[in-house]
Amino acid sequence: MSVGLVWAQSRNAVIGRDGVLPWHLPEDLDHFARLTRGGVVVMGRRTWESLPARYRPLPGRTNVVLTTRADLDAPGATVAHSVAEVTAEFSHYWVIGGAAVYAAFAGIASTAVVTTVDLDVEGDVQAPVLGPGWSAAQRCPGTGWSESVTGLRYAVSTFRRTGADASPPAGARATP
Repeated sequence: MSVGLVWAQSRNAVIGRDGVLPWHLPEDLDHFARLTRGGVVVMGRRTWESLPARYRPLPGRTNVVLTTRADLDAPGATVAHSVAEVTAEFSHYWVIGGAAVYAAFAGIASTAVVTTVDLDVEGDVQAPVLGPGWSAAQRCPGTGWSESVTGLRYAVSTFRRTGADASPPAGARATP
């Protein structure tokens, strides 16, 4: 089994505000698409609902929505009601949010790809904490920051769980 976590965060670990990303970083959206295209993405209901209708389901990926709502209608997606249900059906996937879904899969994930945006913002959703047992495997750029066409600075880091299967989920592409 290969489970990856992927998210973008500010320097102060904010990943969301009022159901949206608190920045616009087209390069990270492109990176996310390259990383997950051809694979399976698992998200919570609120993340599903936050996607613009024209991107729901995310194209080129199997979309799985994890929810406790028995009556959720998620056209184009598979609806799951537990982590066990997801792991029984899929062996390779990316978890793409939100906070409760990251927490639910944190114990079985082997890879985390984190884009850090060089700013501090107010927000109501915090990034997961990887904690001990994780180590940095790659950072792009190696030092400093890349600059977006929007003027924001950012870096993409890949972390691996120590002793875990280091292969990323199927469909994964190398970080930029």
